[in-house]
Amino acid sequence: MKKINISLILLAMIALSGCSVINGIFKAGVFVGILAVVVVVGIIIWLFSMFMGGK
Repeated sequence: MKKINISLILLAMIALSGCSVINGIFKAGVFVGILAVVVVVGIIIWLFSMFMGGK
């Protein structure tokens, strides 16, 4: 019975650390996505200002 309890504790620790890793990956993905949107919007504004500015 004690062996089963230790196995369950180890399994829970592995599963919870996996959730932490996935959480970190999604947080990084959100940051990269926001950064990419800001860069693309900046490039679009820069292109419009080049073509519409007229110097």
